[in-house]
Amino acid sequence: MRRTARTVYRGEVPLRQRPGDGRRSWRPGRRALTVLALALILAITVVDVLAPPDIHLGPLLIVAPALTASFAGARATTVIALLALAALTFIGFQRDGLYTANHETQLGAQVAVSALIVGLRVLRDRHERELAQVRSVSEAAQRVLLRPLPDRIGPLHLASVYLAAEAEAQVGGDLYAAARTTTSTRLLVGDVRGKGLSSLGDAALLLGAFRAAAHLHAELPELATYLDGSVCWDLAQLGEQNRLRRAVAGAVPGQEGDGTAADDSSESFITAVILDIPDDGSVLRLIDCGHPPPLLLHADGIAALGARHPAPPLGLGELAPTAYEVEVFPFVPGDRLVIYTDGVIEARDAEGRFYPLTERVTAWRDDRPAALLGRLRRDLLAHVGGRLDDDAAVVVVERLA
Repeated sequence: MRRTARTVYRGEVPLRQRPGDGRRSWRPGRRALTVLALALILAITVVDVLAPPDIHLGPLLIVAPALTASFAGARATTVIALLALAALTFIGFQRDGLYTANHETQLGAQVAVSALIVGLRVLRDRHERELAQVRSVSEAAQRVLLRPLPDRIGPLHLASVYLAAEAEAQVGGDLYAAARTTTSTRLLVGDVRGKGLSSLGDAALLLGAFRAAAHLHAELPELATYLDGSVCWDLAQLGEQNRLRRAVAGAVPGQEGDGTAADDSSESFITAVILDIPDDGSVLRLIDCGHPPPLLLHADGIAALGARHPAPPLGLGELAPTAYEVEVFPFVPGDRLVIYTDGVIEARDAEGRFYPLTERVTAWRDDRPAALLGRLRRDLLAHVGGRLDDDAAVVVVERLA
């Protein structure tokens, strides 16, 4: 199923109006619709009173509360419904048919339909309040887990964008973080196997391990070894818990299960790229753990920083190398580095074509990081029709003079 993409841009969560809380802002559009509902009541009442005796337009008054329920809350809908009932009563009084069977039937039907409309609006308001609470929790989790990258860190200018595929989510399985050492800036961009909220645990583990150890290890291979060990240890603990849970469930009569529950922890891993950018140099150091290669934008064009000796993803301890190979690439003032997850390059349009990231970024390589990300975000969402199948994250790094 394709899910609507939710955006976190440069770590900022846009403020949203919380619907259904009784504090709706009366924007010009809502005022116009409210006036329209009142005008309908007035027009139908006048026309019905002046119409010949065999023409009855009173039942059309139900349109007013139905229209109001589409843009206003239960309270405003109730007010309009009561006005419509009062107008129908006035019509019966003016036409000397207030106590006729026909008019009483119209009143009863209008009361029943109005009650149904107001009830549905109450349920919708309740759902919107619950949705607002879910969004607030998601925003709080995003701020804690995926902290905003600073605009300036050391001699670097940073910008980031996050597009979560999971509906109503602000974070998912993609991650990024930055940390300072005494002589350099270290960056981590990763992608947990899977997507959406189910991968938050692994993302939180790796982010916590990176923030705790990025400044403690002098060499990049030591940091990569530590991160892989942390992920492997956590996955091993999770696998043991799952095995014990299944063993206990199998020992209880009636809870043996069907044997289809797989130990997903044994198949979990995290692709990542780990960078160290010295303050007083013109290079960057990189370890690629099964992640898509970053793109380097420089004066002469664009280059993919493909590692000659890529390491396996983090969490596959049995495949981890005895010593990680560090790749060194030039990175001079004015250069920009685009680090992304596979949710970007694997995004497809309606015809199944992948997003041409390299082609797009080449055309925008002279833009500053924030402007480049703004273009990239809009173009990516336009490419997929506003819906992503997987989480996507992009970090742009510029070395300043």
